[in-house]
Amino acid sequence: MRVLVVKTSSMGDIIHTLPALTDAVQAIPGIRFDWVAEEGFAEIPRWHAAVDKVIPVAIRRWRKQPLKTWKSGEWQAYKQALQAREYDYVIDAQGLIKSAFLVTRLAKGVTCGYDKASVTESLATCCYRNTFAVARQQHAVERIRQLFASSLGYDLPDAKGDFAIRQHFSQETQDEQPYLVFLHSTTRADKHWPEAYWQQLIELAAGERFRVKLPWVTADELARAERLAADNPFVDILPKLNLHDVSAVIAGATACVSVDTGLSHMAAALDRPNITLFGPTDPGLVGGYGKNQLSLEAKRQPVVDLQAEPQVFAPLTADIVWQHLQETLRRSESQAGEV
Repeated sequence: MRVLVVKTSSMGDIIHTLPALTDAVQAIPGIRFDWVAEEGFAEIPRWHAAVDKVIPVAIRRWRKQPLKTWKSGEWQAYKQALQAREYDYVIDAQGLIKSAFLVTRLAKGVTCGYDKASVTESLATCCYRNTFAVARQQHAVERIRQLFASSLGYDLPDAKGDFAIRQHFSQETQDEQPYLVFLHSTTRADKHWPEAYWQQLIELAAGERFRVKLPWVTADELARAERLAADNPFVDILPKLNLHDVSAVIAGATACVSVDTGLSHMAAALDRPNITLFGPTDPGLVGGYGKNQLSLEAKRQPVVDLQAEPQVFAPLTADIVWQHLQETLRRSESQAGEV
């Protein structure tokens, strides 16, 4: 059996789809997958052993430059790649009009998706032959797992979902000293944990002889990393890394602390203990999924006074995060000892 997965973006959404593939492999011998994903995230599905081919799309870019996309032949090449194979099933786990009309509708195979009560945008269901009711009030990983089980006709396993990509980095995770990765950057300014707190957390980690690694992508993120490091000998500001290489660093970490960003989901998928810090956003149904994943919400912490922006994070102090991180590390070590 060959299945096309339609889950184009974002990073977290693509990561959340991986456990459904693992379920299907265990239930249906010989099943293989192709996947349509946004060009910036296209390498992630390839890390799962059941994926043979990834068809990149650039829907965000194409919408801004439709004439250029058509004249360049990029659209025609994409459509040819999409329709090169007949699939047994095409599963649209995105549930959006744009993915349904630009991907699912054009693919060859029995199309499957959420029903009108379950889908994000109801018009998308016009492109599905088979639709399934999947309760909304559950984690995104579980919703997608249920969609795949219903579409492909197997019973959903009772066990927690397995992302099954950590083994892709198993040969790249050796380091001479235990280290923590602090994922301090996000695209929304109001989701940044205060720099004063990051610096305090770094000092607490250094006091326990942990090295701390700080990744970055943009110039602003590099500047923040440099401020956080403040000549601390226990801090490594990483070079600018691509997605694969920063994921390899995460895979080798003892644990991570993250703001609300796509790489926090990568830490979970790579089975790394991780604490994600939420201020203006709500972890709701898309918080950390997996072993030793903890979402800390500022609004649930005791209030303190802090002259820092964004103010919503004031209650979520470095001492609170460090306490939870120590508990997470102890739990992780205990689990490792039981294996």
